[in-house]
Amino acid sequence: MAIVIRIGEKANEKKVRLELNARQSLNGDVMIFDHGDIDIVLSPTNKKITAFPKDTMSDLVYGAQNRLMAHLIKKGIMTPETVQAGSFYGALEGTIQESAKPEISGPKLALINISNFIDEERPYFENLEAIISMEDDGLVHPDKEDSTELGEVPHAVEKGSINHKYIRDPYSLNYMYTFE
Repeated sequence: MAIVIRIGEKANEKKVRLELNARQSLNGDVMIFDHGDIDIVLSPTNKKITAFPKDTMSDLVYGAQNRLMAHLIKKGIMTPETVQAGSFYGALEGTIQESAKPEISGPKLALINISNFIDEERPYFENLEAIISMEDDGLVHPDKEDSTELGEVPHAVEKGSINHKYIRDPYSLNYMYTFE
């Protein structure tokens, strides 16, 4: 979905076109779903940006949230002292700075910078998806050297890496007791 943003006064207004997978909620928040690890919610009324984990909270999710907040701080959109944990588990939020010029909207600039952040991270997600699909293809359709037909594996008395002669117990010495 294309989002058109107008920045500046009516006389010298600039238009920016962004391609984002975004929706607007009933209260006017913009929810962005383009990132692979996090969902980003921009609240223009509260002047807050919140990053939620997509599925489960992990180190990858926190890293993506941290990179987003650092990107917005570096661009001057958000102040570092406002970044904090959100009210939802695993959420990270920060407050958008007030603009010194009344004709420049902080939430609009935040949306542009979020789009730039997602564009910077896009090659990482495409590479990760390609690796996962290659692994899935290798499991579903293995090569000839990685697979055997039914009945090709020769019979043997002992197979595998686990020796069944030893006692595996946390309270015994397994090398002393063997069964023959």
